[in-house]
Amino acid sequence: MEPSPCLYDTMQLDAVIADMARRVAPLLAVHERTAVIGILRRGAPLAERLTAALLAHHALPPPLRLDLSIKRYADDLTLLHPETRLTENAAHASMDLAGYALLVVDDVLYTGHSLLRAVEYLARKQPAAIYAAMLADRHVTCLPLHADVVGVHLQLAPSDIVECHVPPYEPEFKIVLRRGA
Repeated sequence: MEPSPCLYDTMQLDAVIADMARRVAPLLAVHERTAVIGILRRGAPLAERLTAALLAHHALPPPLRLDLSIKRYADDLTLLHPETRLTENAAHASMDLAGYALLVVDDVLYTGHSLLRAVEYLARKQPAAIYAAMLADRHVTCLPLHADVVGVHLQLAPSDIVECHVPPYEPEFKIVLRRGA
């Protein structure tokens, strides 16, 4: 079996995160209260990286940082649940996000189900705005959704699998392509 080709390495992705922060900063700068929300698993450390870049280079006040547990697919994109499930953290249930600008961060925008579930849940919290930032967009959503900020645009065969390797889940920050059957 031949190795999966690396589409983006750590140095390239560090530049992508910096560029994403540059494009996110004006969206959040006009709001008094902001929150950066990672979708577990890999969206959470990406949200941390994006938040660090925003704080280091864009003079934004520290945002509230939260993570949401949303699951439909396993890491290999096998279907785990027929519907996308959001597991509410008990600490989030009573959290007041009214008036906040929310930035939802995830690794890959694929079908759009996870983003839809996140937006649906967060909209009930009455935020001032909800934005989405995705490290990679496959441009195959089956829902009328888009990300406001996309790190990399990928147009691949439907059977191909995009693997975002994000520490601490993998040792090296990179995006690899695994050819489907």
